[in-house]
Amino acid sequence: MTLPVLDVNLMLAPALPRTGGSTGGGSRGIDPARLEGDLAAGFRAAHRAVEERRAGGEIGFFDLPWAAETARRVQEVADSFGQIFENVVVLGIGGSGLGAITLRDALLGPLWNERSVEQRDYFPRLYVLDNPDPATVGPFLERLDLRRTLFNVVSKSGSTAETMALYLVIRDRLARLVEPDQLRGHFLFTTDPARGALRRIAEAEGIPTLAVPANVGGRYSVLSPVGLWPAAVTGIDIDALLAGAGAMVDRCRTDVLVANPAGLFATLLHAADTENRQPIHVLMPYSDRLRSLALWFQQLWAESLGKGLTGPTPLSAVGATDQHAQVQLFMEGPLDKVVAFVAVRDPGDPVEIPPLHGEIPELGYLGGHTLGELLDAERRATAEALRQGGRPSLTIELQRVDAHALGALFMMLQIATVYAGALYGVDPLDQPGVELGKRLTYGLLGRSGFQAPTLGDGDPRWRV
Repeated sequence: MTLPVLDVNLMLAPALPRTGGSTGGGSRGIDPARLEGDLAAGFRAAHRAVEERRAGGEIGFFDLPWAAETARRVQEVADSFGQIFENVVVLGIGGSGLGAITLRDALLGPLWNERSVEQRDYFPRLYVLDNPDPATVGPFLERLDLRRTLFNVVSKSGSTAETMALYLVIRDRLARLVEPDQLRGHFLFTTDPARGALRRIAEAEGIPTLAVPANVGGRYSVLSPVGLWPAAVTGIDIDALLAGAGAMVDRCRTDVLVANPAGLFATLLHAADTENRQPIHVLMPYSDRLRSLALWFQQLWAESLGKGLTGPTPLSAVGATDQHAQVQLFMEGPLDKVVAFVAVRDPGDPVEIPPLHGEIPELGYLGGHTLGELLDAERRATAEALRQGGRPSLTIELQRVDAHALGALFMMLQIATVYAGALYGVDPLDQPGVELGKRLTYGLLGRSGFQAPTLGDGDPRWRV
């Protein structure tokens, strides 16, 4: 099994033409000599800082590939529920939901829930409710047979307002449909191993639980029971996921910048931001199956690094769709972006394009090619167009989208994020800006011990 390959040639000065204009002349690329000079030295310091925190037990996601007992427990619980229920619904927000969505879309395919039970090999449908919008939640619950549905409530703290509100709504509806002694069998809690509201409810009512390690935060939890259980219950090979992740950890043990893909990714994007005024980082997979990965990365990069009036702004895009939506901005807008492409060498069935309308030049050239060829040509052409415009990019290459490759890619991007935190001088594990909004929400809803905002509705003169 092959690991993802990081190609950074189009980030480097020799590949990029010199630019002029109001921003001044010069290349927008990085001098490759610096990868064994000052940038290499900066990375060694960042690597050392991360390793010290890891050795101190602060950064737990590195160790998840070897948590054999956790994986065994996840698979055991998945097998016990697996074919009892027609539907599994994950209730979680942010990292508690995005990982499950990415795993489903990448490894089960975008039409998993539309397949027949036989086509799914009798594994359940998988849904994720990650937003308490009544316009979505109400109709969804009305069309779902709740009696044939298991709800995986994912909140490490057990106090996430959105998730807990959904839990209360669903529990109330289920209580009207099933006998009291059956109610607990419709829930699985993924939460803190010792504390929190969900843990207390589970212990009081005998609801099964899975534990999120204390040193694994939500946005780094995809390879913990948070992501592993939804994967396992739908038949995804979690051993392969973890093996790929473990292989990437091993690959990133080195402090030699040019040999460490996560380090190279973090270092070049940090330099692009802080030196070349390119703070907008776009993850653009050329694969519908990886569309959700870009959203997962967007949260990871933004919530980890956006602190202290510094940090990059991540964007998600998907090729070739966003060539007709965002690439105009990437090509001729401000020179403030770096695009990270994700290429898939083997897309599976490439779908041959039939040689029809050969007499029409606008169509004739397509015959004899495949949709897979077209998609990859679009990616290569976009990268070249950006290069000719002096706009840097890099490419993460996957041989195919499978569990091993996805586990490795998850791990590479997570490791890159904590390296980037060290380079920026911020803590990539906390989220103080998010916590303020949570406290204000609690106050507005009347939770004891929390103060509601005092601004009110503002001056009515300025509402037009």
